Amino acid sequence: MSAKTVAKGLTYRESGVDIDAGDEVVDLIQPVLARTMSPRVMGRHGAFAGMFRLDSNKKLFKRNYRKPVLVACTDGVGTKVLLAAQRRRYDSVGIDCVAMNVNDLIVQGAEPLFFLDYLGLSKLNPTETAAMIEGVARGCEIAGCSLIGGECAEMPDIYKPGDFDIAGFCVGVVELKSVIDASRVKRGDVVIGLDSSGVHSNGYTLVRRIVKEAKLDLDTPQPTLQGRTLADVLLEPTRIYAKPIVKLLDAFRRKKAITGMAHITGGGLPGNVSRALRGNLDAVIEKSAWTPHPIFPFLQAYGRVEEEEMFKVFNMGIGFVVISRPDHAASIIKKLNRWGEVARAIGVIAKGTGQVQIR
Repeated sequence: MSAKTVAKGLTYRESGVDIDAGDEVVDLIQPVLARTMSPRVMGRHGAFAGMFRLDSNKKLFKRNYRKPVLVACTDGVGTKVLLAAQRRRYDSVGIDCVAMNVNDLIVQGAEPLFFLDYLGLSKLNPTETAAMIEGVARGCEIAGCSLIGGECAEMPDIYKPGDFDIAGFCVGVVELKSVIDASRVKRGDVVIGLDSSGVHSNGYTLVRRIVKEAKLDLDTPQPTLQGRTLADVLLEPTRIYAKPIVKLLDAFRRKKAITGMAHITGGGLPGNVSRALRGNLDAVIEKSAWTPHPIFPFLQAYGRVEEEEMFKVFNMGIGFVVISRPDHAASIIKKLNRWGEVARAIGVIAKGTGQVQIR
């Protein structure tokens, strides 16, 4: 079979990629990106890579580092993006993307420095795409880090019409002597839980299955969800804990009061608090210490999900955990609550085998 030429000259736009639309998005987001910049950010708009200074300059920078350790992580939003695409709500998933990264990063005691995002989609709609990136920028503002770059890839052969995915990459820094790891935690330490804003960004494959099989209406206000619609509750952005945790670490650094932390992501309390423990310790958590967000009993009832499975998949209302020396726990809780978090003691560290006991 012989080859033949096409009837007319092809263009990139006709093949599904619109470079002009991409340029329009870049123009739309410039004022938003500018709000996230710090004096350490270098370079200019349109550069091939972002640059960030880490040197000591007391005239330019409020905080300097003697023995800096860089901390890096990457994460996405998971199948929550399918719900966002279905409801055509694009701003909140950008905040989710930042949250899932910076909440991991601060667990090691690090301060978030800068963030980059990656957005893949079927077709680039400048308004919708700008809303996604504006969400990322808003998340960076909340976290106190700079959005110094990113990538937006229009790939109609990979994504179905309307589909998209978003991922992020974050870098932070911590002084070598201030790195937090499992070696600090001791028997008798107090486990402090900080409230989540809801489901956050884990477990949405199960959430969507419950919605589908129970034939739940996403747009009807639900009395058991404080009159909010299910869509509103499920698309609530992941809470970002970076600023209060960084402040807390600064306030208690000399006292070495904070011995461990955990971001409650996939795996729930059992799968994440255990990551902050040595092999000879357990975290004993009392589930009566807090009232779960209303979305969790709602999902459990409609999905007929066993309680053990709920705790394994979801955060169950606790989005972040701080482990502290017992004599500082009350002061830590007081400060966190003063700074806008809802924190309380939910358990204690005991002799064990590196497990989390929920009772």
